[in-house]
Amino acid sequence: MKILLVRLSSMGDLIHTLPAVQDLAQQRPDVELHWLSEAGFADIARLHPFVKKVHTMKWRQWRKNLTQAETWHEIGRLKTALQEEQFDFVLDSQGLMKSALFAKMAGAPIYGLDKHSARESWAAYFYRQKFVVKKGKNAVWRNRALFAQVFAYTMPEEQTFGLTVPETGRLNDLKKPYYVALHATSRDSKLWPSENWVALLQKLNTDHNVKVYLPWGNAAEKTRAEQIAANLPFALVCEKMNLLQAADLLDKAEGVMGVDTGLLHLANALDKPVVGIYTDTDPVKTGVQVSPWARNLGNVAQIPTVEEVYRVLMECVAAKKNNNKAV
Repeated sequence: MKILLVRLSSMGDLIHTLPAVQDLAQQRPDVELHWLSEAGFADIARLHPFVKKVHTMKWRQWRKNLTQAETWHEIGRLKTALQEEQFDFVLDSQGLMKSALFAKMAGAPIYGLDKHSARESWAAYFYRQKFVVKKGKNAVWRNRALFAQVFAYTMPEEQTFGLTVPETGRLNDLKKPYYVALHATSRDSKLWPSENWVALLQKLNTDHNVKVYLPWGNAAEKTRAEQIAANLPFALVCEKMNLLQAADLLDKAEGVMGVDTGLLHLANALDKPVVGIYTDTDPVKTGVQVSPWARNLGNVAQIPTVEEVYRVLMECVAAKKNNNKAV
């Protein structure tokens, strides 16, 4: 059975779909799974070895150039490529009009959420088969519940992401042991004060003699990283990285602390000790998947202190080490 999964964006949405892919790999190994995603997030899909092929679209670019012939040529080439695969059906797990329209390009029956379960109810009118998934649950659970219904298996009790960083994403010469500080996010109100980062990094180095890497995604984030690291010789501002390289950096870390950002969820998916630092969003809605080694701190207008973040980070690191010893 050859299936196309449509989950286009954003980074967090793709990451929250991965446990469902892991369930599918365990319960239905006969399925050949392809994935259609926004090109900028395609590396997230490539982190799961069960995904045989990743197809990419560029809607964020195309929508700005809809009057140009080349845009429509690219859309046409994607449509041809998808139809040549001859999928048995398409699963649109995003439940948007946009995702439903791209799912339709494959020329196969589309399955998805019913109008009461989808994020945009009109998307359900494109679906051959529709499934009810209770709202109010977190995104990971909703994806897993949808997959279990579509592919006719009972959702496993254990939730895992099942990720593997491919060889093409491996980084060399990382200075171990190290932590990763995810200081950058999409909105200034979600930032943690720079002086807090400096104090936290200093305490980590003083107590544990470790390096700390600071990744970034644009010029403003790089400047912020350089400012934090300015007087901290053990703090290392990363080179520009793609998502696979960022995954490798996170995967080899002793622990990760970060604000509300996609890379925080990626570290969580890689099963690392993680502390989410929330200052302007509710972690019940956008936080990491909680475990003994993954915790959320803060909330709207509730900024965690340096001491609180450090203490919880050390608790998470210890819990992960104890779990590894017990396995």
